[in-house]
Order: sequence, then C-alpha cells, then structure tokens
Amino acid sequence: MKKIQLIICALFCSVIVNAQSNKEDIALIQAMFGKEKKALVSEFMTIPDAKKDAFWKLYDEYEDKRKALGQERISLIEAYAGDYTSLDDKKATSLMTRKFALLDKFTKLQQTYYTKFSTVIGGLQASKLFQLEDYLENNIRLYIQEQIPFVGELDKTKVELPAPKQ
Repeated sequence: MKKIQLIICALFCSVIVNAQSNKEDIALIQAMFGKEKKALVSEFMTIPDAKKDAFWKLYDEYEDKRKALGQERISLIEAYAGDYTSLDDKKATSLMTRKFALLDKFTKLQQTYYTKFSTVIGGLQASKLFQLEDYLENNIRLYIQEQIPFVGELDKTKVELPAPKQ
C-alpha cells in the first residue's frame, strides 16, 4: 500500500513540477500539437493585418489572466494530492467548492474577453478563437484527469492478507 501511495505521490509531483516548470499548459500543448499555443492561434485565426496589433495585444492580456487561473488549478491539484490519502467529507467539499469557483472564474474570463475580442475582430472570429480555446482547455483537462486517481481509487488496491498459519 505504501508503495502505491509513493507512486501516486511521485506522479502528482511530476505533473505539478512539469506544469510549473513549463509555464502552465505550454508543455502539454506542445506535446499534444507539436507547437506553442500562440503559434496554433496564429495559424487557426484569420485576422486582417489592420487588426493584428490590437488582436495580439488583447490576446496577451487574456493569456496573462488565463495563466493566473492555471496557477490556481495547479494549487488545487496540489491540495488534492496532499489530501488524497486523508480525504474526508469536509476536505472533499472544500476541494469541490474551490473547483467550482475556479470554473466560474474561467467562464467569466472567457465571457469578458469574448466581448472584447468581438469588438476587435468581430463575433465570428471571436467565436472561432474561443472554440479553439475550449478545444485546448478540454484536452488539457482530460490529460490532467487521466493522471489523477479517482477519489477512493487507492481503496481498490487494498488486498487483505491471509491470517498467518499456526
């Protein structure tokens, strides 16, 4: 049991350290798509030359705020990893409350910036940008979810040893 806990702890640490040392999600996006996010956005979007400066300035502003939320996500994963073996109703509720608050912040950020991007590049292109954002975010969430054991998953690994023969 201790061996399994150590493996899971090491897995969490590697995911967390990897995410932090590679500036949040950049390493994941590069691993999944072979290029940095900004390059993907540049290839995916159709921005008229006259609007490119305004678009990229706004995009960088959006990314700074999105990355701050990424740090909150890392903090939440660290809390889950730290509490995993002693998770009870109170800790689980606290973690889920933080998760819902983080999702709410992310949705509000996207709503705010969708309006701003619509003003700069129009609603259709802004929709296209946030469709890509959702696609990338969902892939990252899936990757992270696959690295994290479900609540109680360690309990499944418990094996009862037979009583010693006398």
